[in-house]
Amino acid sequence: MTAPTEPTPPFADQSRRKILLAGVVIVLAAFAAYHNSFSGPFVFDDPLSILENPTIRPPWSIPALLSPRADATVGGRPLVNLSLALNFAISDTDVWSYHAANLLIHMLAGLTLFGVVRRTLARPLPADATLLALAVALLWTVHPLQSEAVTYTVQRTESLMGLCYLLTLYCFIRGAQYQELDYARDAATGAPAGRHRRWFAWSVAACLLGMASKEVMVSAPVLVFLYDRTFVAGSFREAWKRRERVYWGLAATWLLLGVLVGSTGGNRGGSTGVGSHTSPGDYALTQFPAVMHYLWLSFWPHPLIFDYGAEWVKDWADIVPAALGVIALVAGTLWALRRQPVIGFVGAWFFAILAPTSLIPGPRQTLAEHRMYLALAAVISLVVLGAYAWGGRRTLLAWFAVAAGLAGLTAARNVDYRSDLSIWSDTVAKRPHNPYALCDLGMALYDQGRAAEALPYFERSIKLDPRDHQGPHNDCGLALAKLGRLPEAVEQYETALRISPNFAQAHNNLGLALLELDRPYEALKHLETALRLQPVLPTVLFNLGKTLTRLGRLDEAVERYEEALKLNPRDAGACTNLGNVLARTGRVPAAIGWYETAVQVDPKDAMAQYNLAMALAQVGRSSEAIDHFQAELRLRPDDAEARDKLMQLLAAVRGNR
Repeated sequence: MTAPTEPTPPFADQSRRKILLAGVVIVLAAFAAYHNSFSGPFVFDDPLSILENPTIRPPWSIPALLSPRADATVGGRPLVNLSLALNFAISDTDVWSYHAANLLIHMLAGLTLFGVVRRTLARPLPADATLLALAVALLWTVHPLQSEAVTYTVQRTESLMGLCYLLTLYCFIRGAQYQELDYARDAATGAPAGRHRRWFAWSVAACLLGMASKEVMVSAPVLVFLYDRTFVAGSFREAWKRRERVYWGLAATWLLLGVLVGSTGGNRGGSTGVGSHTSPGDYALTQFPAVMHYLWLSFWPHPLIFDYGAEWVKDWADIVPAALGVIALVAGTLWALRRQPVIGFVGAWFFAILAPTSLIPGPRQTLAEHRMYLALAAVISLVVLGAYAWGGRRTLLAWFAVAAGLAGLTAARNVDYRSDLSIWSDTVAKRPHNPYALCDLGMALYDQGRAAEALPYFERSIKLDPRDHQGPHNDCGLALAKLGRLPEAVEQYETALRISPNFAQAHNNLGLALLELDRPYEALKHLETALRLQPVLPTVLFNLGKTLTRLGRLDEAVERYEEALKLNPRDAGACTNLGNVLARTGRVPAAIGWYETAVQVDPKDAMAQYNLAMALAQVGRSSEAIDHFQAELRLRPDDAEARDKLMQLLAAVRGNR
């Protein structure tokens, strides 16, 4: 008796070589588009989530990894925080591994989208399913609109969530396919295979991981149910009847999302939603032009803007055309869900992805390009399939030419991310009235030692948004302090603290300014407040060390410097200052160790070279002291004191001979 043959999977493409080749094309195209993104520095929210995020630094604590600070981009998103911890383990704060991880996530998302589209089209269009899926996934992967979610490091929140979203759907599709096969096998042999259960379990697991990546994942269970009704079961009733347990599992992932949202206070540390001091009505008005702008960028991705800021619409009359357009699209989607379910599903995908960021108000950004990361797939799918329905196979070649052009535009866009100064200069050129961008451009100039050029940008930022803008006041204070205008700097820091009393950076900067004005007791008060607000910020600990040294509390100063160096072992200034305090308390051998560390970290630190030379001379290590005096004089040839010390030491060495 011949054993029954297993039925061919209904969505399977018979040409595995063609599928593999398509995957290779997607990966190579992604690399071509983003090959120049690996050296881009941390920008915007990156420092808060990476450089100032102690939870990603070893020794790791699972509770800390899973509960990063609420006001950072990683707040309430433990999977993203865990991925950053892995990057930190690989390359510390060197940017290359972070960008490599972002690109890998994006490549996997592109491959998963290819799988979703191919398996969806394999039954109605078996001959061309692979090519159509390749066209959709390729265009989506290299589209310049995706660059913000890939090149801007911390926006992996969007791409990682997108990957999990697509995996949730892909695994569900595989489970539904195998469910048919397993039932057929059961009927033929009496032995159920159960493979569909594994795929459904993976779907639920992917959904759970997505909920731990970003709140936009909230719509995934609903979209899976709608996909089932549209492409598999034929009706909601039949979908529920066949896979009720799967939907209960997917719905259960909302519990995790609820816990994570609650862990940030329900409003991401006051940055969005309830408690963000933003009117839902005012925010809703901004979203009609935002959605239409997203659609425009899908077809014509120029100009791309890193930070749109907050543009508030004052009157309905200003947005009537955009509102009519969005309302028409929503109405068309609702009609299509009943009459043309495939088109309705695509429209529902677009609006469901954008809904959380379009409906939940936030004061900082009313429009952001990374929000289109997944929604773009709906637009591209509709355009590619529409063109195919109209022109057949001959349209496919054109899409590959378009993809090549889009990849070139994406690579060009990555050039804007090559430095803080370049991305903010580009943003201000395109958005000259964005106070946030002006402030960040000022900080980019300040970080390059160009405080005088930075100051006007801070002042313009304050004038544009004087109501609630503590950041520019703080940054303006930094520039004034650098220019030696300390009393004016103190006024700016105090203004920032009146707006936001718990602004740790302003407390830190005010403390440092007061210390430089020889007001150490007042400085200590603000620095201790900053430490209470941000207990693991190295700069606060460093400034506390300086203040305690000024007050003669040397043992406490040593403790603070040691704490700062645990958080940032490569801080040459902290090493030097700690050595100085140890030397003052008679612990010269210990001081020498820290001076040597400072010199190793920064051989061009002239003060560290001088202090090390003096300490070595003090303990009788004359030849080594001579070497470091000479090194210091190469850096500061006009240092008469160091030259005298060197001459004395050389004379003493010759006399001993």
